[in-house]
Amino acid sequence: MNLSPGSTGHNRSLLDLLFGRPLSSDEERSERVGPAAGIGIFGLDALSSAAYGPEAALTILGAVGAACIFPISVSILVLLAIVYFSYRQTIAAYPGGGGSYTVASENLGTGAGLLAAAALMIDYVLDVAVGISAGVGALVSAVPSLQPHTLSLCLGILLVLTAINLRGVREAGGVFMAPTYLFLACLAAVVVIGLAKTLLQGGHPLPVVAPPHPLWPAASLGTWLLLKAFASGCTAMTGVEAVSNGVQAFREPAVRTARRTLTIIVALLILLLAGIAYLVRAYGIVATLPGQAGYQSVLSILTQAVAGRGTFYYVTIAAILMVLALSANTAFADFPRLCRAIAEHGFLPYPLTLVGRRLVYTPGVVTLVTLSALLLILFRGVTDRLIPLFAVGAFLAFTLSQAGMVQHWRRHGTGHGARLAMLINGFGALATGVTVCVIVAAKFMEGAWITVLLMPALILLMASIRRHYRSIERETAEPSPLRLGGLHAPIAVVPIQQWNRISEKALRFAYALTQEIHALHIESGQDSPQGLSQNWDRLVVEPARKAGLTPPSLTVLQSPYRFVISPILEYILELERRYPERQLAVLVPELVEPRWYHFALHNQRSNALKVLLYLRGNKRIIVINVPWYLHDPSA
Repeated sequence: MNLSPGSTGHNRSLLDLLFGRPLSSDEERSERVGPAAGIGIFGLDALSSAAYGPEAALTILGAVGAACIFPISVSILVLLAIVYFSYRQTIAAYPGGGGSYTVASENLGTGAGLLAAAALMIDYVLDVAVGISAGVGALVSAVPSLQPHTLSLCLGILLVLTAINLRGVREAGGVFMAPTYLFLACLAAVVVIGLAKTLLQGGHPLPVVAPPHPLWPAASLGTWLLLKAFASGCTAMTGVEAVSNGVQAFREPAVRTARRTLTIIVALLILLLAGIAYLVRAYGIVATLPGQAGYQSVLSILTQAVAGRGTFYYVTIAAILMVLALSANTAFADFPRLCRAIAEHGFLPYPLTLVGRRLVYTPGVVTLVTLSALLLILFRGVTDRLIPLFAVGAFLAFTLSQAGMVQHWRRHGTGHGARLAMLINGFGALATGVTVCVIVAAKFMEGAWITVLLMPALILLMASIRRHYRSIERETAEPSPLRLGGLHAPIAVVPIQQWNRISEKALRFAYALTQEIHALHIESGQDSPQGLSQNWDRLVVEPARKAGLTPPSLTVLQSPYRFVISPILEYILELERRYPERQLAVLVPELVEPRWYHFALHNQRSNALKVLLYLRGNKRIIVINVPWYLHDPSA
């Protein structure tokens, strides 16, 4: 019964064009990267936060931002240095990839590991959404007429990033190197030129293009306002953990290469943040209102104040746009690896451990893209709406990682070096733990409550997945050797719509399994007078007897309302109840088209029947596809 079509394979040349040729497992080492490409792959998130971290703090401070941003930035840089030294220790202790999940799980227990995993997964999804939305914000600053298309631009960039990352780690690194170094060169030029002008003009430089006046009244400066600004500015530290998660992506010696890459990333970020904060104060720059007419990013205002609105300005804005948009690549590199590690312990679906054609964890990439797209759509691609959700997960992961490393050194460390490492990690855990509390308190009502609620929900989900896998293990476990007693040939059931080569192939295969074959035919009152039942003896019974085989029995089921699947299903289930000691082999004839777009030209009854048999059958019902490939010369 040729109930539905299928499709033969895929167009390999098209896939090769889009994603590159398939890579063998032996080529994994050739895909590893050094510091030059590693900065573009694992450092973009951290480096690009120089574009939105200071702005996030300035947006909170309002009209008093220029006066307060530098001391706030200094406190963030001190915290960044603490985290840097802590993660150097983590890379050395966990060369297989020492992200917060691994460190917390091994040293603090499963609960802490799942908390770190939930925090990191949320953080990586937000990395993508915030990075892309901030990049589009930079573009809108330069071309205000594009503001109504903010969301469409965000989703378009997300699609491009997905295609690049599905081509593999090394190719992604090659693509991102040029914009990364252009971004660094442009911002370095802005900072150097701005500092030179500031020094030459006695600390009060004249802007080439005057910064806009604040559109909001001066805020009452107090401790709470400073804490909120500090919490927002801490988004500049997100992405620092990426290198420790992806140690195995670096070429040998992996630990030394990873630590060198982390050092370069953090040093560049410190220089950029310090320079931007100083120049913002020197030029008296305040933030404009995000998502409203006349909005300009802080870096746009600073660049035109330092160098004017000429060619250099547009090159700088273009570089900022590219790097902010591409900064999501850090999450593309790390989120699938994190999901793989969690899935290997049974807390996420097993398919997340699978490696795709380009040695990329493709299911993890698809999951990340889907969640990020939903977040961008929900918040309309506006960075300021996403920022309050952002830093909670990152700093909670920092804290758990540092606390886990303290326990690691207590267990495995000896001597003065271990005590010093424990002190560094302990101080890092304390500092980042306090920061988590500040961020949650300052940002809770602005959206951080969403992250706070999402984390326990994710933990419950992961725990339920683990319970599900354990129940499967218990049910399918078989410690004893193969049992061969009590074997019987199955009863074969073959649905047949009409007599043709497809149904003939199904019956021939059925005879290879058993002599007891039940053929099913549905009559709906629309069959021709010379239908299958009238010709059954001539077409099937007589040839079977001549071959010395037991002829198949033909059961004709009447269906006046033209139902096909339901009568077949009920017959099979009744047969299952009638023979409780026998297995049933249901052979489903299936037409397979050579072109995928022919799929819609045929009904999908075979797929529907198989799904219902899986749902309503039991261990004694075995479903077998019998495909007929069209245009196959060997047929």
